[in-house]
Amino acid sequence: MTRVLLATDADWISDEVTAALADANTELYRVRKGSEVVAACQELAPHLAVIDMQIGNMGGMATCLAIRHEEEMDRLDPMAILLLADRAQDAFLARRAEADGVLVKPVDAFRLRRAASTVLDGNAYTDGLDWFTDHEESDGDTADDAGPVAADA
Repeated sequence: MTRVLLATDADWISDEVTAALADANTELYRVRKGSEVVAACQELAPHLAVIDMQIGNMGGMATCLAIRHEEEMDRLDPMAILLLADRAQDAFLARRAEADGVLVKPVDAFRLRRAASTVLDGNAYTDGLDWFTDHEESDGDTADDAGPVAADA
């Protein structure tokens, strides 16, 4: 049985996620505040957390980071995290928050099922966004990272 925790205060997102993921082999739980997510994860031990980037009082990025910090401290079992972003540019934030995947809203059942399956299998899901996987952290050794070039005086 796969346990999924949905963190959103938007009922329409909850409806879409429920329609896409609810089945006989999935238990779906919901919290409405980012500040409730870590406690819910401790209680439910979900395999997947689906987090709305615009969830009230904490935000999806902070919520994702809070989960990852608890995992690093061995207070939570590792889980897959899928962030629901408002725009393609949020993929950068999702990667910084150590999410396993990002899905740009509005969500639809087909994309959501594919994203959930992909991250549950241990792979990154990018919703076709190159920025999520193609840009590695800079090591400061490339010309692009050197900053502006001073003009000759």
